[in-house]
Amino acid sequence: MARPRPETFDKKKIVAENRRARFEYFIEDVFEAGIALQGTEVKALRGGEGSIAESYAEVKGNQVFLVNSNIPEYSHGNRENHEPKRPRKLLLHEREITKMQSAVERQGMTLVPLMVYFNSKGRAKVEVALAKGKKLHDKREVMKDRDWKRDAARIMKERG
Repeated sequence: MARPRPETFDKKKIVAENRRARFEYFIEDVFEAGIALQGTEVKALRGGEGSIAESYAEVKGNQVFLVNSNIPEYSHGNRENHEPKRPRKLLLHEREITKMQSAVERQGMTLVPLMVYFNSKGRAKVEVALAKGKKLHDKREVMKDRDWKRDAARIMKERG
């Protein structure tokens, strides 16, 4: 029997965030995935280094990989230091992987990482979203709404 997942994952320390993703894509489903890291990668992430701005996730067979994410080499690491842009395996349930794979293949959706964080247990997690790309007119609409809300808030503040 499947255990219900909380609406918001219990985030403790956010390391990297892809803020542009919410502007570029319509977010459909969000998944919390573990990430298979080497020792020096964990140390670098705990130090607050890492970027997922240009990264994406892809399904290969029955596994999901985080591609093009950058975790710089750990400064105090030795010759066993990790490669900064290597593909990293995401740890998900089989049914989640199947759902992602079918959405990507049939509906033309994209797997976009939203953030990397450490949960309350100290485990490194990645928030991955199934997303559909926005067209230029959609982005303009979002900018127009955001500007209007900002102006409305300013007017309301002036009037008291």
